[in-house]
Amino acid sequence: MSDKPSEEPRPGSGEGVEPSVSLPDDVWEKFAADSERDIRASAPKEPSARARMVTERLRAQEARGELPQGWRTGADLREKNGRAARRRRLWAILGVPVAIAVAVVAMRPSLLPGDPFGKGHQEAAAVPPLPAETAAPTAPPSSDPGTPTLDEPFAGSPAARWADGEAGIVLPKARAVGALSADQVAQALRQTRKLLIDANLNPATLRGGRPADALAVIDPHQTELLTRLNTSLRKPDKGHDPLSMFSRFDPAEVRPAGEVVKTRGRMTFKAGKAASVAVHADYTFVYPVVGADKDAREVTRTIVRRVLDVKLSDPSRYQVTPGKITVLRYDEAIGNSACDVYDGYLHPQFPSSGSTGADPSGPTTDPYDRRRNLDLSGSEPCGTTARV
Repeated sequence: MSDKPSEEPRPGSGEGVEPSVSLPDDVWEKFAADSERDIRASAPKEPSARARMVTERLRAQEARGELPQGWRTGADLREKNGRAARRRRLWAILGVPVAIAVAVVAMRPSLLPGDPFGKGHQEAAAVPPLPAETAAPTAPPSSDPGTPTLDEPFAGSPAARWADGEAGIVLPKARAVGALSADQVAQALRQTRKLLIDANLNPATLRGGRPADALAVIDPHQTELLTRLNTSLRKPDKGHDPLSMFSRFDPAEVRPAGEVVKTRGRMTFKAGKAASVAVHADYTFVYPVVGADKDAREVTRTIVRRVLDVKLSDPSRYQVTPGKITVLRYDEAIGNSACDVYDGYLHPQFPSSGSTGADPSGPTTDPYDRRRNLDLSGSEPCGTTARV
């Protein structure tokens, strides 16, 4: 291996062929030494006598079944590595759908059963509201089953989809009618809305306070009406009942179940007699209440429907107060309040306590059914409420 190659031309080479490149002696000697060492290291070695004895003894024990399974670690390692690889493949296959599922649940936690994040009430509160009422309904409203609670005071009521409070009193677009301009018609509509809001939605009025704003929009020339209303607020009795115009609850008896009163109805107008605009309002208000005691939890509802007819006359032609409305009619129908009690307050009935006051003598009616007309005489008998 240490012989240096000949520098003579290779056999068969002809003239014009360059001779092979010669290497320095020290480089060639190093190459030869390294090659010889590598050959000796890679050559197969015969095991020693002791190694042959140990191997023979182990093979004999294996043949007799005296060695535990897996003593050949090389095979066991390959088997373990195969199982690990299968586990990795399995997790890789499962990992993709699991990652997708986690992402979906993160975006829509309500998809998990049992409402683990407590979002149920928010989902229930997201029911889309009904559009504004523009004509008389042709059927009674439907409702999902449910029992009112402090968290969901309108559960089981058609009013769950009604507008909240003032948002339910939507004014039609004003236009000129007869001798009155569009601005005068708009003023009549605004004053009617103001009366309805203060009489039925103002928290102070609902607690039994004086509805000063509602009284203020009525023409002072209606002295008889204003006297009757003021007397009913100051000293209510059967002939002077403030509930005919105003919604009021006794704070010592009940308190609101939440801050929302549901409202539904419509307002229309047309040319009235004697250079006036006649406004017709028909609205239903739903009041959820609970007992006045701080620990009270049972919730019930009282439903009040009000029909109001007013007019605004041309002050240049008639003796009226500019900007004030004249009340022509005010009727009400009340669902779930004690009969024949004239203390100036609504008295909601709770299922657990039974009825108070006189026994109902009239028919069973659905207070949510806005198809029917109210009794113009104002003497509709106290009946039974079909639902609250």
